[in-house]
Amino acid sequence: MENNPALYIGKVEAVRGRLVEINVHKAKNSPYLIFNGKIIKGVSVGSYVKICKGFQKLIGKVDEEFITENKLISQKDYKQEKERIKRILKLSLVGYFEGGNFKQGNFKQGIKELPLLDNEAFLLEEDEFNAVHNFIKKFKDNKGKEVSDTPLKIGVLSNEKGLHVNIGVNSLFASHIGIFGNTGSGKSYTLASLYYRLFNKYGGNKNFKENAKFLLIDFNGEYSGEKAILKDKHVCKLTTHKELQDIADSEKLPIGSKILEDLELLSIIADATEKIQKPFLKNVIKLYKLVYTTGDAVKYFKGILSRNFVQILTNSDKDKVNDILEYFFSILDESLSINSKEIFISEVAWEGNYNQKSFYKTGKSKNSNGQTVIDKTPITQQEIEALETYKKINTYVFPSNKIDEFIHFSYVQIIRDLLINKINNTHVAPVINRLRGESSDLQKVINFKETKSIFADDKNFAVIDLNEVNQNIKKKIPLLISQIEYQNHKLELDRKANKKKYLNIIIDEAHNILSDNSKRESETWKDYRLETFEEIIKEGRKFGVFLTIASQRPSDISDTIISQLHNYFLHRLVNEKDILAIGRTVSYLDKISFESLPILPTGSCILAGLSAQIPVIIDVDKINEYEPDNKTIIPTNYWEA
Repeated sequence: MENNPALYIGKVEAVRGRLVEINVHKAKNSPYLIFNGKIIKGVSVGSYVKICKGFQKLIGKVDEEFITENKLISQKDYKQEKERIKRILKLSLVGYFEGGNFKQGNFKQGIKELPLLDNEAFLLEEDEFNAVHNFIKKFKDNKGKEVSDTPLKIGVLSNEKGLHVNIGVNSLFASHIGIFGNTGSGKSYTLASLYYRLFNKYGGNKNFKENAKFLLIDFNGEYSGEKAILKDKHVCKLTTHKELQDIADSEKLPIGSKILEDLELLSIIADATEKIQKPFLKNVIKLYKLVYTTGDAVKYFKGILSRNFVQILTNSDKDKVNDILEYFFSILDESLSINSKEIFISEVAWEGNYNQKSFYKTGKSKNSNGQTVIDKTPITQQEIEALETYKKINTYVFPSNKIDEFIHFSYVQIIRDLLINKINNTHVAPVINRLRGESSDLQKVINFKETKSIFADDKNFAVIDLNEVNQNIKKKIPLLISQIEYQNHKLELDRKANKKKYLNIIIDEAHNILSDNSKRESETWKDYRLETFEEIIKEGRKFGVFLTIASQRPSDISDTIISQLHNYFLHRLVNEKDILAIGRTVSYLDKISFESLPILPTGSCILAGLSAQIPVIIDVDKINEYEPDNKTIIPTNYWEA
C-alpha cells in the first residue's frame, strides 16, 4: 500500500535499540488534520506511528516529546528564532505488519527489524489503526483447520470511543487472569463483566455446561446475589455465626469424611508442620483406615484402648504416664459423658519401692480383723481388667461427627507413640489441639456425612460465599476447596483422550489467601499455602485448570503468582508499593500505560497480556442488573428526611 503524503509526520533521527527518535516536520504540528473527509488526531504522546523501512511497516508508540535546537542551521539560513526549534518524538517499537499487508489482521507484537536513519514516519490510517487493535487471533480446530478465535466484546478504547475492543475467548479464558485495582476503581465490576459476557455467549450450550466449571470464591458476598454475573448459578452461603444445630447439612460444603483420609487436605485443616506433625497425621490416617477395614470398627478400636490401658498402668515413667492418661480420659469422657479421671483415682494410686515405682490397686487386701491393708505392689493385668475404668472401655462408642471421631484416633496414635518413646508430646500435641479447637467451626461449614459435587443441579457456576465466616475459616476453606477441585479435575481427566474438561477457579479479594506478607501464621503454613496455589498456576494449564484472581493489593500477593499470569486488567492503583509490584512483575506494560495507573478513572482499566497485542486503556461495558453487590453508598440518601 502506498503511504499517503498527507499522513507524513517526519523522519527517523536516532535509533537506540527499540527506542526511536523522530524529527517532526514543521508543517505537521497541528493537533488535528482532515483526511478523506474525517478528522484525525495529530501525533502526540500515546499515539501510534508507522515507520516505513522499504516494504517493512514498523509500529511504535509515542512515549514522550520535547523540543530542541537545531544547531546545524546557521544564523544566515533562518529569519525567525522559532525556525531553529525542532520537535522530537520519542517512541518505543511495539510491533510490525508482516509482509506490509495490514488488511489481513497480521499485526505482530515484538521487534523483527529496527528502522534506519531518515526512514519516513506516518500517522496510521483508520484500517491500520484497527488492525493494530485487532486482538482476535487464529488457532487450529479439532480437524486441524485454521480458524479465527471467537470475539468477545468487553468495552471500548478510552481515547477512541467509537472503537470496540474484542478479545478472543480462547486467548483470554485459556489463561490465568489478574484483575487489580484500588477499592472503588471498578475491579469487581470488570470481573463480573468478563464472566457475564462469557456465559451470555456460551451459557445455553450443552457442551459448555458439561465440560466447563467455574468456581468463584467470594470473601465479601458480592457475587451471591440472585442476578450477580448470572442467574443460573449455585450459591453456597457458609456461616460460623449461627449455632451448629441451626445449620442444615444443605447449607454446608458437601465434602464428606474422605478429606480426613487425605494427608494434604487434612494438613490444611490442621495447619500441620511438614517435618513432625504431618508424619504423625499420616500414621493416624493409617490407623483410621486399618480400623475401618476390620468389619467391626468400634470393637477393634475398643480392643486397642484396652491393650493401651494395660500398658499405661504397667509403665514406670510417671511423667509420661500422666500425659498419656489425659488423652485416655479425654476419649472416654467425650464418648461416655463421664468423669473417668475421678473413677480412676478412686481405684488406683502411684507408689512403690525406690527401684520400681508403678500403679497399685487401692484397698486390694484386708487383714484378719477386716481392716484394709495398703499393698503397694505393682498392679497386675488381672487387677487392671477388674477395674471399673477398664470396664468402661467396653461401653465406648464413636462420636456422632467424623472430625471428633478422627480426634479420638489421633489420641490413640499419640498414646501408642508416647508408650514407645517415638515422639515428643510437646511437638505433636498442638496439631491435635488445633483440630479439637476448630471442630465446631469446621462442622458448621463442612458436611462430613455426604460427598457430592458443589456444582449442584447441573449448574456449572458455583459461588462459595465466605462473608459470614470467621477469619480462620476464611483462610482454610478457599485453600481446601481449591485443592479438592484441582485434584478431582486431574483424576477425571483422561490424558490419553482429547482434553475436554475445563476448570476456572476465580478468587476475589485474593490478597486474603495469596498474601506473601502475613504475620499471623507460621512460615511453614504460609509456604504450604502459597505452594499449593503456585502449583495450580504453574502446572494447571496442562490439565485445563486456570486461575482468575482479583485484588486491591497486588503488593501483598506472591511475585511468583503475579508473574505467572497471562492477562491483566489493571484499574487505578495509587499505593506506591502496589504500582511497583505491577512494574516489577508485569512485562507487558509500556511507559505510558504504567504511568497512567494512578490516574485511571473508575470503570477504566489497562488491558495487557497475551490476549492483547499491545497494552490499551479501555472503558468496560456496562452489565446493568448483573453487576456485583459492591456499590459505594450515597450517605445523603439515608440522612435526609
